[in-house]
Amino acid sequence: MIRSMTGFGEASSESAGVHYFLEVRSLNNRYLKAAIRLPEEFQGLEAEIEVALRARLTRGSVTVAGSCTDPSASAAFTINHHALSSYIEQLKSTKQVASGDVKIDIGPLLSLPGVLQPPADEEARLDHARAAFMGLLEKSCTNLEKMREREGDMLLKDLLAQRDTIITQLEIVKQHAPKVVSDFEARLRQRMATLMTEMGMQAAPVDIVREIAAWAEKTDISEEITRLSGHMEHFTDLLARKPGPAGKGADAKPVGRTLDFLAQEMLREANTMASKSNDAVISRAIVEVKGAIDRIKEQAANVE
Repeated sequence: MIRSMTGFGEASSESAGVHYFLEVRSLNNRYLKAAIRLPEEFQGLEAEIEVALRARLTRGSVTVAGSCTDPSASAAFTINHHALSSYIEQLKSTKQVASGDVKIDIGPLLSLPGVLQPPADEEARLDHARAAFMGLLEKSCTNLEKMREREGDMLLKDLLAQRDTIITQLEIVKQHAPKVVSDFEARLRQRMATLMTEMGMQAAPVDIVREIAAWAEKTDISEEITRLSGHMEHFTDLLARKPGPAGKGADAKPVGRTLDFLAQEMLREANTMASKSNDAVISRAIVEVKGAIDRIKEQAANVE
């Protein structure tokens, strides 16, 4: 079973009249890239949330967005009247305000340093929010992983179909490769016989054998067939692995990057076979193989 890197999960909770909401979105990325957005008063929790996030996910561009709604009066900031009055008095002393050309707007003054004081129980609110957001992160990641697994099932079907295409075409190559040498030998003997007859000469059998051996060595693709067959076995094993949380053992590690590297090696062997063989049947089969490998590379970019 494999998982996609694309997914979405959300969760919400309410405690002591405060409503918390958290959503997690993920897109494709070669590594894990986290972007966390929380309300300003809880931004100190972003580092803790990222640590917990990395314990659950290993790949993808992940965005975490949280919100908090507290309708109670205890959530209101307190106006520091002394600081506000000080700002107003300083403004009144300026020429523009004193002459009446500029009016004092209280609204912008509230954003000046020291005017608004956070609630006295800010640390308690932070601890409460930490517990709420951490719990919601676990639920959101679980929902995200379920969606990733559903999309992973579709990716798996396509990857298995491409694997079957490669295995089928590779079997054609295996069956036809020995015939290529015998066909070349027949053509060479016929060509040599025709030329020798025209010239009134006779070719030594050893020369023909030497030519056939040199050509067979140059066009031999048996090693490439064996290596590509081995890659397909490895590919099948990777698709059968069951992913788990990050850092929970070798078999639980996501296989997306491994699939990508393996596809590169598969393509290398296919290209070598294509360059060595000038047989039409083998060339057609290798074209199908390379097309399937390209599809695997595209899909591997979506796998966690």
